[in-house]
Amino acid sequence: AATEMAADDESFAAEIPGLTEALDAAQETLRRLLIPRDPNDARDVIMEIKMGEGGAESALFAGDLLRMYLHYAESKKWKTEIIEQTSSDLGGIKDVQLAFKGSSTDPAEGVWAHLKYEGGVHRVQRVPATESQGRIHTSAAGVLVFPDVEADEVEINDDDLRIDVFRASGPGGQGVNT
Repeated sequence: AATEMAADDESFAAEIPGLTEALDAAQETLRRLLIPRDPNDARDVIMEIKMGEGGAESALFAGDLLRMYLHYAESKKWKTEIIEQTSSDLGGIKDVQLAFKGSSTDPAEGVWAHLKYEGGVHRVQRVPATESQGRIHTSAAGVLVFPDVEADEVEINDDDLRIDVFRASGPGGQGVNT
């Protein structure tokens, strides 16, 4: 309407850029409100961090990732529990499984809502503590993120199972196990 009235009165023409910007912002807000939420957003999370390519430096990087996620959880006031951990010789982490538990009932503040996109391979390029000549190394660590589910929510059909049984035959001795 302001565009049509701008032809008659130039004071309306000055308002058009501000109105267009406000319209775009309102459309974006409405679009975000209409997108359906992930039904798992309010769930707790099980996370696994594994060292990848890069040797001892990769284990140090995985340890850095673990500390980063623990500090993030502390800032969000989530409870954390380390389920299982395998450490390396230099103080890094070979692999670790941990649980994050939130206390909010709001799905937007759920643990899964915040961590669901963290899964994948994380890569770092830096001069590691293990390097004596100052060369840059590339290391990687894998992060797996799963929503925590209750035991009664998982259903395994008998048709989905395949059970194979093998028995050794032959002369015996060491050859039976090969």
